[in-house]
Amino acid sequence: MKRHKLPHLLAITTLCSFLGADTASSIREIRSVDAEGRGNESAAEAWSKITKGDANTIPVLLAAMDDANVLAANWLRSAVDTIAQRNTKSLPIAELEEFLSNRNHNPKARRLAYELIARSKPALAKKLIKNMLNDPSVELRREAVQGILDRAQKEDSTNLYETALNAARDIDQIDEAKNALTEAGIKVDLPLHFGFLMHWKVVGPFDNTGRKGFATIYPPENEINFAKSYTGKKGTVKWSNLKTADTYGMVDINEPYGHLKEVVAYAHHTFESNDARKAEIRLGCKNAWKIWLNGSLVFERDEYHRGMRIDQYTLPIEIQKGKNQLLIKLCQNEQKESWTDQWQFQLRICDSSGTAILAKNRLPTPQPKAPTRRPKRG
Repeated sequence: MKRHKLPHLLAITTLCSFLGADTASSIREIRSVDAEGRGNESAAEAWSKITKGDANTIPVLLAAMDDANVLAANWLRSAVDTIAQRNTKSLPIAELEEFLSNRNHNPKARRLAYELIARSKPALAKKLIKNMLNDPSVELRREAVQGILDRAQKEDSTNLYETALNAARDIDQIDEAKNALTEAGIKVDLPLHFGFLMHWKVVGPFDNTGRKGFATIYPPENEINFAKSYTGKKGTVKWSNLKTADTYGMVDINEPYGHLKEVVAYAHHTFESNDARKAEIRLGCKNAWKIWLNGSLVFERDEYHRGMRIDQYTLPIEIQKGKNQLLIKLCQNEQKESWTDQWQFQLRICDSSGTAILAKNRLPTPQPKAPTRRPKRG
């Protein structure tokens, strides 16, 4: 079988030289499906054509998942599964291994490539996964971490638990490693370890009636002046300090303002870096938000109550040497169900592997408040 070197960003003209114009045209149709489902009918017809191809088609379909929207990626994944089931004994293992090794490809596509290798060559897959402990793909990293955790438990090794903690990005695995280390007498400062930002200045609440606050430009978007007061939703508002002692850096905006609805608040943090470098903001937030770095908008998301997890959003940035100003706009909508009450976020700065970048001006991790003891009854 002829081996092709696959591009990271899919170019249809390049695909033509790989597999022919018909296949390239079908892939183009599938990638044209939009997030609302428009184009599904054409995609279904294209899918039917593609799935008649042989196993040589699989690596190119995986590459087509790069930068594809969720619906298009689902069509392509389904096509790969269908072709693989029909060609279980002739999967292009060398090409799949090459695809897997390229960390620039779509993480879910790389995971699928790994699963295909494991289906045909389990010994090879086991060997490959050991090298993915620090892979940027959480889908692959998790299995590698689990292998270390299993070994650590069998060998009762704190060194292995520390290795697993350094690599883990899923809370269940993080907790398993942390608990084992704590039981062994090793103190673990998770906010420091992962670089969660624990100290903020906040101002609000501003108005978000009818969800109009997301687009409304309130004063903190034009200037950061902690001495100033502003007109808020129900009176004058001013900046105040807010810190969190949460293990995973969760900042609860309900704490200073109460459990409000249809409101906007801003959180600000000054991150002082030892040098200029590429980095990532990793954010978890279930409500609408915007983030600015040094006055420039990094990204925004106008959605509410869609779930939340650690490192939910990964935003590439470039931090400058010295002080970097982070500003987050946090919106809460009108819904009043109990599961919509949370108005919170968690944020950390790290490199592309998820390893924390610690600020020069980082303060010690706040300690949880001791539980209040009830007075004894007389």
